[in-house]
Amino acid sequence: MFQNKALSKKNIALIYQAGKVRLGFLIMACTLAGIAVSPSSSLSAMEVFALAVYVLVASSTSGAFNQWYERDIDAVMDRTKDRPFVTKELEPTNTWNLWLAVISVLALYATYQVSNLEATLYLFAGIFTYGIVYTVWLKRWTWMNIVIGGLSGSFAVLVGSAATGNTFSPAPLILSVVLFLWTPPHFWALAISFKDEYAKADIPMLPVVHGDKVTSQAIFWHTLVLVILSWSLFFYGMSWIYLFFAVSGGGYFLYCSMLLLKVQSKALARKTFFSSIIHLGLLLLGAMFDAMIFA
Repeated sequence: MFQNKALSKKNIALIYQAGKVRLGFLIMACTLAGIAVSPSSSLSAMEVFALAVYVLVASSTSGAFNQWYERDIDAVMDRTKDRPFVTKELEPTNTWNLWLAVISVLALYATYQVSNLEATLYLFAGIFTYGIVYTVWLKRWTWMNIVIGGLSGSFAVLVGSAATGNTFSPAPLILSVVLFLWTPPHFWALAISFKDEYAKADIPMLPVVHGDKVTSQAIFWHTLVLVILSWSLFFYGMSWIYLFFAVSGGGYFLYCSMLLLKVQSKALARKTFFSSIIHLGLLLLGAMFDAMIFA
């Protein structure tokens, strides 16, 4: 019995890793932030919770497909060579894709039941963008892969605002643009750190194609614009609580990107990468705290 329990825990851990569930939680947080910055909402706490779970599940299915599809290039890179579909701890059969499709459809249907068609279409657009547009069509062919792939985070914000009936309100639209601009510098900083591995796997990330200097410039300008945009939500209904979080995280991200602009190094690239995570985490937390305190 204890052996079965241990086996079950191991399988859960493997599925958690294969589904990029940590990324799924980030996408879920983007949806919650989309709700938080919307000017009004008729969603109950239970409906918000259910919507968050459905977004997490749908996001994880596209993450699992990403790992299934990329198992050949993941095997080449040290950073990803221990992923379950590479090691075959999860056997990479086509059956996985059937189950992922079924789970995705169920998550989309559940989203429609708890919200509306518009939110459901945005969720579909998000998982399709990450699973097919980014993973299948773009990643191996162009350095623009992550630029367009960044739309998946934007769609996550719009799922939340659409669920409240406020899709085209200024605040959620601005936040969706912030997410779109945030994704490239976040991944480009990572790509500088693992430039040799991406080159070995023949993935045309920006530093591989155009070098670290051009990439650091792109990171800085993206960061400058997205940070200023994130602060602008203060003029569209957000309070000083949100602004405090946005200024703190955005200021640190901008500072690190400036250091990387001056000196291109793997150490500073890693620092910039982690500062981007801190920035987004504070930004989303600030939006949600703001909504809870001033609800």
